[in-house]
Amino acid sequence: MREAITAVVARGDIWSGVAASEPYDVAWASEAVIYLRSLGAEGTPEQARAWVQISPDGIRWVDEGSILAVPRVDEISSVRISNFGTFLRVMTVLPEGSSFKALLTISLKE
Repeated sequence: MREAITAVVARGDIWSGVAASEPYDVAWASEAVIYLRSLGAEGTPEQARAWVQISPDGIRWVDEGSILAVPRVDEISSVRISNFGTFLRVMTVLPEGSSFKALLTISLKE
């Protein structure tokens, strides 16, 4: 039987300007589905994009290559990834004056 876990990495965090989620240790997993939902917004954050970053140590980061749309309020976007190493996070740069309340969930499988 394969192990699986779903982790809520950000719940109600206000993302504005340059924003990134907390790193999440995923070394044991072989695949992930990342979900990003907007619980509320100011301005036009849906014009921005978010992207997945990977890290060997949770300190130094490199773009993984997957892009997520920053969703409109009460909508959700997702991306599937594999072969990602030790740590994952999601980062975005929002337009000036824009922010959103993020709900970021990572579902992992062995």
